[in-house]
Amino acid sequence: MILVFYLASLFFIGISLYLVVLTIAAFRFRKRADANARPLRMAVVIPAHNEEMQIGNTIKAVHRSIYPEDCCRVMVIADNCEDETAAAAKSAGAKVVERSDLSLRGKGQALDWFFREQHQVLASFDAIAIIDADTEMDENFLKEISATLSIPQVSVAQGYYGVSNSAESWRTALMTAALAVFHHVRPAGRNRLGGSAGLKGNGMAFRAEILKRYGWPAYSVVEDLEFGAIMLLDRIRVQYNPDAIVRAEMAATGKQAESQRRRWEGGRLKVFRKLAPKLFRKWVKERQFCYFDGVMDLLIPPLSAIVLALGILLAASLWISQFIALLLSFAFLGIAFYVASGLVLKRAPFAVWLYLMAAPFFVLWKVPLYIGMLKGKGGSEWVRTQRKSEVGKSTE
Repeated sequence: MILVFYLASLFFIGISLYLVVLTIAAFRFRKRADANARPLRMAVVIPAHNEEMQIGNTIKAVHRSIYPEDCCRVMVIADNCEDETAAAAKSAGAKVVERSDLSLRGKGQALDWFFREQHQVLASFDAIAIIDADTEMDENFLKEISATLSIPQVSVAQGYYGVSNSAESWRTALMTAALAVFHHVRPAGRNRLGGSAGLKGNGMAFRAEILKRYGWPAYSVVEDLEFGAIMLLDRIRVQYNPDAIVRAEMAATGKQAESQRRRWEGGRLKVFRKLAPKLFRKWVKERQFCYFDGVMDLLIPPLSAIVLALGILLAASLWISQFIALLLSFAFLGIAFYVASGLVLKRAPFAVWLYLMAAPFFVLWKVPLYIGMLKGKGGSEWVRTQRKSEVGKSTE
């Protein structure tokens, strides 16, 4: 057990140190964008499953963009829908394609089908942006993402994916803090050091030739993470643009959050097992930072798991090793610096800072989830998260 303690301590101290390095690099990050380039012909693709209550507002937000109307077209994939998603999308002005295949359910499956079935239609566009059906798109998103994809060396871009309901509950406030580091500090730092920003599932954009070449070859429940790693293996890095902003509703209740977190975190573990060894071998062979960073990105546990582990290890170290206790204390301070930097860089409202006091309760809530994952109950199947409009404003 002592050996396990020392190995675990070394691991989490190393993880904390790496996050501090990324944080420092994030402060030195500068976006890559050509503001003088002509607007790219852009298709905005929205995969949607039973989203009749959300899809209209999302499409209208795209149409309000500060972007030439003749350079943008909205296309909705009504995927295995049992409601009026297709009709609502058509009414809002989108081109709609419907897919019905219950044997291949999931966002990745729907996107892959779409990019192969609509190959001729997509050939008329320079770039394709992908957003979720419940997204609030910033009016400058398309302009910013086009400017980044206009850089000759950039073929894939990721915008900042934030929270639209940050003040709704302590959970959504903590998610705002978590995404400030996961969707800003880490991609900014990774880009600054020569790595790929990775894909975040919403607010992604690709040069058309990338999707003609790959389709969407990622079918896991974290298909964005998987596809980003697949492209990195082929030396394609994702460029982050923090001014290309999309926001979406996050789970506010325990019932909503549990299935979502189980899916995200269980799926991430499976992608690590599948692709981390390949990235590691690539790093050993070519000694390029981007591959080492790719392994680290898959290896780093969720923020709450890091805090929980550091707390347990620090408590144990008080009886085992004062030196390790000191190092773990510095690791804790490093994580605090990492989180605070994300809130500062994204100018988080004061209420989010206050809600950080609820972080211990959030970490404790996650304990049964992590135990379930260790028992093999991680997310392996895509499950749609209910929206606030569907479950009401009920509290736990």
